[in-house]
Amino acid sequence: MLKIVLFAAIFAIAVQGYHPVEDLLEKTEHGGQIWAVIVAGSKSWYNYRHQSDVCHLYHLLTKKHGIPRQNVITLMYNDIAFNVENPRQGIIINALHGKDVYEGVMIDYMGRDVTPQNFLDILMGKHLSVGSGNTLKSGPKDTVLVNFVDHGAPGILGFPYDELHLANLTSVLNHMFNHNRYHQMFWYVEACYSGSMFKNLSPNMNMTVHTAANEEESSYACFYDNEIGVYLSDCWSVNWMNNTEQFLPNLAQETIEQQYKIVKEETELSHASIYGDLEYIFKEPISTFLGHAKAAAKPKPNSGRKITYRKTATPDVMLEYLKEKKGRMMAENSEEAERLDKEIKYHIQTEGKVQEILKQISRQVTGSWKMVAVFSKSPQSIEHPECNRDVLSTFFSQCYKMQTHPYITKYLYRLTNLCNMYSSDKIVYAVLENCSHN
Repeated sequence: MLKIVLFAAIFAIAVQGYHPVEDLLEKTEHGGQIWAVIVAGSKSWYNYRHQSDVCHLYHLLTKKHGIPRQNVITLMYNDIAFNVENPRQGIIINALHGKDVYEGVMIDYMGRDVTPQNFLDILMGKHLSVGSGNTLKSGPKDTVLVNFVDHGAPGILGFPYDELHLANLTSVLNHMFNHNRYHQMFWYVEACYSGSMFKNLSPNMNMTVHTAANEEESSYACFYDNEIGVYLSDCWSVNWMNNTEQFLPNLAQETIEQQYKIVKEETELSHASIYGDLEYIFKEPISTFLGHAKAAAKPKPNSGRKITYRKTATPDVMLEYLKEKKGRMMAENSEEAERLDKEIKYHIQTEGKVQEILKQISRQVTGSWKMVAVFSKSPQSIEHPECNRDVLSTFFSQCYKMQTHPYITKYLYRLTNLCNMYSSDKIVYAVLENCSHN
């Protein structure tokens, strides 16, 4: 009973300040509305930055860019603001200015309601019987913005307990286009291998996608907060949101193309990429999707926080977090430090074990160690999304999950590459045999 009361209290705090009656619908030049679906697909304290990024964007859209709150649909696990490790209970800060971005955020779907299927149902405008029930009610005159932030792998975007596969997303996007669910759609996607989800996106669907990474690489976390021991943001997300704020309140002065080129230049280590319609949407001002900003003073940086600017590949953030925490616990709690040491050793050993399992799977499928080397060299394009889905779903269910072992995303392309030459049945059989033996 106490858990129910606490959960209700957290939800009440999350939605405070929501007054749909006072929000006037902003019209696009085509006479439609601007809609947004924003998703933080992870959970757990070490993934702090994902919910921080989404909360920051929520305020940019609703408070500064004038998009009605009921037009912004938010999916977020909501385990950060009141996490036991949070020294500032009820507060989430973002790297751009170090101020609370949690207060006033209306979270439509949280906890176990943050699922791939709910996300896809929202995009299709279906009624949901969970959460707020809010769904995308866009039509042929409306513009739609989607922001997704989480872990990723070839042909996959992560959710707290499950994965969104390329095959399923492609089917829904085709449905949206064929049923006139939007006039134009624009995505910002922060995830490793995010380019693999959109590399084959048709340029004729009135849709453009800007990703933090191409189809072959990780994205990166930035701005480590020494006080709370986590990263506050992702590098690419900070860059595009900072670029947007620089143009306040005149978002019509910068086009999608201009922002992409600036952010691509500013984003180090990963290669920011863009897919889909690079002719018409490319020339649209960012205000088409982000709204027309209200005149407001730009927030000043909070210089009081001890923030270290460093970059870590997203799959390696969890292990880094555990090592940092162990270092702090050595002097404070030797028993906890010993527990963390065991956890760190487990994950280091498991990372090596996963690589060996993948070699054995490739050897069984190809029948040749020489071919194992070929398929392990680098990520290939995903030619058979259904095979990719079936194989990775089997690996996650029978071997290791990317949510609890995020470092495995660095090696999963060795499985997905096999789909370009071998049947899913053959690969799935090898996965089942090797995972059951381990």
